[in-house]
Amino acid sequence: MVRSYELALVVDPTLEAEASEGVLERITKTITDGGGAIDNIDRWGRRRLAYEIDGHREGNYFIVNFNADPGLGTELERVMRIMDGVIRYLLVKQGEN
Repeated sequence: MVRSYELALVVDPTLEAEASEGVLERITKTITDGGGAIDNIDRWGRRRLAYEIDGHREGNYFIVNFNADPGLGTELERVMRIMDGVIRYLLVKQGEN
C-alpha cells in the first residue's frame, strides 16, 4: 500500500549551497532506493526559525512531497537523525489514498 508523505526539512544554514543540496540528495536517494517516488521538491531557502536550535537562528528549508510504502518512513527518519547538517525534520502522512 503506497501512501503520500510530506517531509519538511531544515538544514544547517552554515553549510555551503552544494552541501545543502548534498543533504537533500541523500534524502531523495533514500526515498527512491526504498521504492518511493518523489512528487515535488520545494526549496524555500533561508528562513528565520521560530526559536534557536543548536545555536542556529536560521535554517535552509526544503519541502519534499513523495509516495512510498509505510515502512520507508522509519528508515528515512533513521537516516535524518544521524545525518550531519539536518537541524530538524517533520515527516507527515498525507490523507488516505
